[in-house]
Amino acid sequence: MSTNVIINGQQAPAAPTLIAVHSNQWSTSICGCFDDLQVCCFAYWCFPCFACSTTSEFGECFCLPLLDVLWTTLQLVSFPTCTPPVSMAMRVAVRNRYGIQGDMSGDCVYATFCNICSWCQMAREIKRRSHTLTVINAQPTMMASQPMIVTSQPGVAVSQPMVSSISTQGVLTSRIM
Repeated sequence: MSTNVIINGQQAPAAPTLIAVHSNQWSTSICGCFDDLQVCCFAYWCFPCFACSTTSEFGECFCLPLLDVLWTTLQLVSFPTCTPPVSMAMRVAVRNRYGIQGDMSGDCVYATFCNICSWCQMAREIKRRSHTLTVINAQPTMMASQPMIVTSQPGVAVSQPMVSSISTQGVLTSRIM
């Protein structure tokens, strides 16, 4: 839908169209590395730093993903568990904060079998949803039928005393101009 605006016989430039979509789905797929190559490369070349950075951008403790390194060590030594707990918790937290549909069983599968891809998907989601968009319309507007009035100082409303002429006793009232 477009609207043509004519000012002083000339067509005004079209204003940009802005569409904000709040979805209950992930904005990229689990294998959507080509949607943001910078995120993918950072995760591939230095995954611990990437996970710490992503956690920090989400607002959690920077060193939290390092507990998954401890998880890996414990898994090799004594506790045969499957799912990295911090990766799983972060995925659930991102999904809950942004209202993304899903369940913990899906989060468990992604955190266990596609851990790096899962972190990349979370990082892309945090990056896309955390940017606030501010639109400022700086185009001057002028109405043709009324002159433009510019004031240098804001006006102040002051209450001034007024003598009422209705009463014979001279009651003093105040009126705001």
